[in-house]
Amino acid sequence: MTRIGIILGSTRPNRNGEQVATWVHDTASRRTDAEFELIDLRDHPLPHLDEPLGAKHGHYQHEHTRVWAARIASFAGFVMVTPEYNHSASGVLKNALDYLYAEWNNKAVGYVSYGVVGGARAAEQLRLICGALQMASVGQQVTLSLMTEFEHYATLRPTDHSATALDALLDQVVAWSAALAPLRAASQTAA
Repeated sequence: MTRIGIILGSTRPNRNGEQVATWVHDTASRRTDAEFELIDLRDHPLPHLDEPLGAKHGHYQHEHTRVWAARIASFAGFVMVTPEYNHSASGVLKNALDYLYAEWNNKAVGYVSYGVVGGARAAEQLRLICGALQMASVGQQVTLSLMTEFEHYATLRPTDHSATALDALLDQVVAWSAALAPLRAASQTAA
């Protein structure tokens, strides 16, 4: 069965991302076409790019990198839950992406963002980054405004529109993850 990781891209205290990621995971877990697993970056503390060689080399010196690589390699696709900080994704999410290369290749990715304007600019930044990692970004996106989808900027209350958008995003991530399987298999055979 297709495995999809839901990456919680914030490690801040009192983060809104935890309830967003839980909402995504709870919604996804009702599906029968894939398995979904929550990946909290708090559980993978990665120092800022401490590998002596670039990720494209795939020669990881540190145990935390090898653990992270094995975790990411086990998934066929991802949903990234990202806040928007200063018109971009969080530094911790960017760092987690930069740690690896081949483990991200030929996998589908969708974005659920949140912020004052729904985190749309963070998701757009991630589309560029993930493209460089040879990931296929799906078209559907979920943007959650702190003004309209969080009570008192703190408690998530997703609208019906956002729930419908999430279902469409999950449909696309699952379908694209399955469609990219031959490319992943070919790259593993070539390695």
